[in-house]
Amino acid sequence: MAALKLYVDSRYSSPYAMSAFVALTEKQLSFELIPLNLDNKDHHQLAYSNASLTKRVPTLVHDGFALSESSAIAEYIDEVFPGIKLYPGDAKQRARARQVQAWLRSDLMPIRTERSTQVIFQQLSAKPLSASAQEAAAQLIFLVEQLLPANGSNLFGEWSIADVDLSLMLQRLIYNRDPVPQRLVNYANFQWQLPSIQAWVKLNRAQR
Repeated sequence: MAALKLYVDSRYSSPYAMSAFVALTEKQLSFELIPLNLDNKDHHQLAYSNASLTKRVPTLVHDGFALSESSAIAEYIDEVFPGIKLYPGDAKQRARARQVQAWLRSDLMPIRTERSTQVIFQQLSAKPLSASAQEAAAQLIFLVEQLLPANGSNLFGEWSIADVDLSLMLQRLIYNRDPVPQRLVNYANFQWQLPSIQAWVKLNRAQR
């Protein structure tokens, strides 16, 4: 098997890098983790930008093929490597999981701005949510309540990588003690105990 390399941020706080890390770890694949100092613009160096194309983390390199964007990475390794499936087997549920991932990456900007992953990995925010962030939080809660089965621990019966991305977005609110229904807190906390997620969390703590 060709060597795998995953480029991530040196603070281990990127939600997208975490998603790719969890995907590779859940597949039980051996890979080299390469941190980049984004403050020093390591991701703008010519060699990396030529490979990544988007000049962002994460970027996966497999057998000379470089791919950035975490959802694209998850889909690629799910198709190429055996092991646990990262996406549901049912076509409609698989499409729904991809919809959730795309929405989390393209919407909810007020939450991502006012509740960055620093509230999870570094320190809490003392500022209350703005009106726009409260609206975004309501949209997030609505979506999860619609998709999460009653008494369910996963969105689609079995775990998928969409559960990781969705639980992290919820944890931005939960960690900062913003209002979240208890059922959704239970769901997010259940996902957060996944060994692969905890392995990422420990990387963040180790670099402090």
